[in-house]
Amino acid sequence: MGDWLRHRVPERVDVAQMLANDRFVYGDGLAVADTHPYAPHTFVWFHRDLADEVEVPGDIHIVHRDDRLVVVDKPAFLSSIPRGRHVRESVVVRLRHELGLPELSPLHRLDRVTSGLLMLATERRWRGGYQTLFQDNEVRKTYRALAPLHPDLDLPVTVRNHLVKRRGAWQAEVVPDAPVNAETLVELESRAGDLGVYRLTPRTGRTHQLRVHLDALGIPIVDDPLYPTVQDIALDDFGRPLQLLADELAFTDPFDGMERRFASVRELPLTGPGPA
Repeated sequence: MGDWLRHRVPERVDVAQMLANDRFVYGDGLAVADTHPYAPHTFVWFHRDLADEVEVPGDIHIVHRDDRLVVVDKPAFLSSIPRGRHVRESVVVRLRHELGLPELSPLHRLDRVTSGLLMLATERRWRGGYQTLFQDNEVRKTYRALAPLHPDLDLPVTVRNHLVKRRGAWQAEVVPDAPVNAETLVELESRAGDLGVYRLTPRTGRTHQLRVHLDALGIPIVDDPLYPTVQDIALDDFGRPLQLLADELAFTDPFDGMERRFASVRELPLTGPGPA
């Protein structure tokens, strides 16, 4: 097995050292030994070494937990899933360890810089039923955002357009004369000086949808690092969180028919570093 691994693993990896340290494992967790015979159609796993990560400040509040669901209220700057330069500093990795739930996985997307509610399934067997709710837009989501007041903006207004987020691009873009795939109801809820607290009700869930829609109305969200212009902000700069909060989730549970509603424990304006 050792000779086979040496031909399959990139040259920069010291296979002998990894075998000696039991870094290669089979699907059942048993370590691969250099003396093991090659077995076709066998999966062998190893995890790459991770770079040091800056700890993201702020608590992950557990809003709800039962046998099927965990609903958390995450701080800004904490990634939902392990991705790129954010592995240990992600909701999934932190909570799998803290809660002892190795199959814990998110049921929808929440940008790293967005604060608020994230819903996760405790085990793989529950994922399909809940993910279908999100795919069919049967989860009622409410966000709140802090953004400038616009004297000429007639509210409430529903923004409808076609959004595309191309791979490698920082910003999503509006595609003119294309079928609508993004829709958001925007309402002004309260005023705070020259800023307003806006209630946002998305009817769809495109990447960066709320941020693009408010920017298109001339009221970009306060401290948005991407809209209207991309800003060069260090990964360890937690001083100015995006003023966007995933505030409410409501739906009918597909497994028991119960009406579920969850609310964030945070309030605008969000402060950093640390939880709001």
